[in-house]
Amino acid sequence: MFRRTFWFSTGVAAGVWATTKVNRKIRQLTPESLAAGVANKALETGQRLRDRAVGFALDVRDNMARREAELGEALGIGADPALPAPRRYAAIENDRSNPKYVENTTHSYNRNEDH
Repeated sequence: MFRRTFWFSTGVAAGVWATTKVNRKIRQLTPESLAAGVANKALETGQRLRDRAVGFALDVRDNMARREAELGEALGIGADPALPAPRRYAAIENDRSNPKYVENTTHSYNRNEDH
């Protein structure tokens, strides 16, 4: 009798284990689960690419600064060059003697008219 109980329990345990495995696999293959998995992979890939791009940009910036310093030393340019005097030019000519609008035209600039 003990043998029958042992094999019955073993069969029940194997059935529970197999059912659990099958149910997990079925849940993994649902469209929602597949979409979530693909989205997670895309996010991971995007983060990896971003980290690589940031690292590349930092390397470029460091090498650019180093090369600028080398060129500055080779050309004899000081580290703090004197800034040129600020330029003071009028951005818009403000000549009131020659207005740009035209008087006595047939076109009305009244915005309340029908268009």
